[in-house]
This record gives sequence, C-alpha cells and structure tokens, in this order.
Amino acid sequence: MIAPAAPNLTSPDTDPLPDPVALPGGIGQLRRAVEYAAPPGFRPLLLDLYTPHAGPAPVVLFLHGGGWRLGTRSTFCPTWRDWVPTPFHRLVAAGFAVASVDYRLSGEAVFPAQLHDVTAAARWLHTRADELHLDADRIVAWGESAGGHLAALLGLTAGRSDLEIGGGAPVPALAGVVDWYGPADLLTLQSQARPDAIARSDTPDSREAMLIGAPIPEAPELARRASPVSYVHRSAPPFHIAHGAADRFVPVGQSRELTQVLRGAGVPVTLHVVPNADHMWRDAADPRAIFAAAVDFTRRVLGS
Repeated sequence: MIAPAAPNLTSPDTDPLPDPVALPGGIGQLRRAVEYAAPPGFRPLLLDLYTPHAGPAPVVLFLHGGGWRLGTRSTFCPTWRDWVPTPFHRLVAAGFAVASVDYRLSGEAVFPAQLHDVTAAARWLHTRADELHLDADRIVAWGESAGGHLAALLGLTAGRSDLEIGGGAPVPALAGVVDWYGPADLLTLQSQARPDAIARSDTPDSREAMLIGAPIPEAPELARRASPVSYVHRSAPPFHIAHGAADRFVPVGQSRELTQVLRGAGVPVTLHVVPNADHMWRDAADPRAIFAAAVDFTRRVLGS
C-alpha cells in the first residue's frame, strides 16, 4: 500500500561517529549531528543521539513536528523550550537513549520519503547498536504533530514483510508508539476540524497537500497511503495517544479515530484527551503530567 519506494537510502554504517559531549549532571552523553542516511540527490540526514552511561539502553526514537514543512531535531515540543532539564535530558535520566531525528521536509520531497527516512533511522540504530551500547530490540517511536503521524506510521509498518518501505534490510517491529496529536486520517481531517481551526487541510496549499504532492480532494488514494489508519493490523505495537481537546491545528477527532481503529484490531491503546489544551499543549493545565504519562507508558512497554 505504501507508494513506490524511493532509491535506496545509502547508510553510513561504518562512518566514524562524532565525539560525544557530556550532558549536564553527569547523566550521560550526546553525539550531535550523526549522519544516519544519505538519500541520493538530497542532503545527508542527521540525528542527535543522547545516551545514558549504563547500557545497553532501550531507545526512544523521537520525531519532531512542524507540519512536515518545518522543524528540527533539536526541539522536543516548542512550548516546552524553557524546561530545565530539557525533555531529552529527562528521558536520559530515566535510563533511555534518545535518537532525535531529522527527516526530509515536504519542500524537499513528498511522501513516502519521510517514512523512508525514519525507517532508515530505525535501521541505523539496529546496525550500530552494539557499538553505541543500545538495545535496538527495544525501541519506542515518539512524535508530536507531524512527528506523531510519522511515529504512528513507523510503528504500524515496521516488522511487516508485506510492505515495501524504502531500501535496505527490513526493520524489526517496535515495542511501542507515543503519538501526540498526530494526523491519523488525511481523508477525514477537514470534516473533523473545529469551527475556529487555524487552517484548512483540503486546499491546494495546505500542509497535507504539500506532504502528498496534491490537494487531498484530488488525490484520495495518495491521502489514504499517507494515513496511519490505513496500516492498522492486529500485531501492531501498543500505542499511547494524547491530544488536546481544543486543538485548532489537528482536530482531536483524529486521535479518537485512530484509537477506535486500533481497538477494533485488538491493539493495546490508551487515549488521553487533555481538557482545554490546544496544539503543542498550549493552555494545558499540567504539562508535566502529560510528559510523565508518556514516560510511564515507555517504561512499561520497554520493560524498564
């Protein structure tokens, strides 16, 4: 069901790694700007790798948001920029390695390039696991907004032999997915939008149209191929989904729809709808409780 694969993503499996720098408080170390793949004709793809001292450590593969058009691996959640320690550092202190990944944006390549990229990142983690003291058999994909969409897609497509996801060796199944307010069904996105929605998804210049390379109403099959709900299967990993009830960018109905489809397939899933919260957890009464719930889920599915 995935659109035709892009050219094989060459992977720098044996390239020297950047020297690590110590993280505050002696919790671990950071290797910044590690090249994990080199799509032909595109910029090298980079990740930042945070690791605790003890290993092999289970891994959070983090995917940033930004409507597939913007964003960077250095940002966990834009409204939490002032957190000290940062969310990345808190995850390391909890015993997890964190690979925060850049992927091709929609101005560079249309879908499924983004899924090919994050799949390549998971593949790289498996390839370099022993060297980096990672337990790559225990990976949770965690993303927010567009990153939540990609985390869901990665969780639903990894470990499947019936799908062609880019080039290279198959990626083993993930242990779980944390999906924060990610689009789940591009075909129902506009019908679920709030009256005070910030933007429409069915216009030619929408974020979603840029992702798939065509307006949603004119390309329903492309939209379906880019929708996580299209890939739900009974062997999918557990999901933790959280969404603000007042989200004006991605309607909360998207997470409710994905939860319903996952439950219908018998997949373990929890849905937390946060009262009064807008996109990126704006106006959430207790942001730290939202983060803690996701960490608790990650601990549980990774056996940490």
